[in-house]
Amino acid sequence: MTLARVIGSIVASRKTAALEGHKVLLCRPVKPDGSPAGSVMIALDAVQAGPGDTVLVIDEGNSSRMILGDSMAPIRTMVAGIVDRVDLYKE
Repeated sequence: MTLARVIGSIVASRKTAALEGHKVLLCRPVKPDGSPAGSVMIALDAVQAGPGDTVLVIDEGNSSRMILGDSMAPIRTMVAGIVDRVDLYKE
C-alpha cells in the first residue's frame, strides 16, 4: 500500500460496467510527513475519499478486484482507506 493525498478527480461519462458507481481520483504519493513522494496515480475510489484526504492506495490488481468483488474487473489501483493521522516514532 502507498500513502497518498487526493489532489483531483476524473470525470468519465462512460465506463465499463465493473467501474460504474465508483469515482476515479488523482492521488499523489506522499511521505509520512505529507511531502510529495512520487508520480500521480489514477485510482478507483472504494471509500468515498475527497479532495485533500490522505488515503491508502493499493496498486495491485488482484487486491483491487477482491475489494470490488469482481475477479474480472479491469482495475489495478484503488483507494482502500482514508487516513485519520500518521504517528511517527523515533528509533
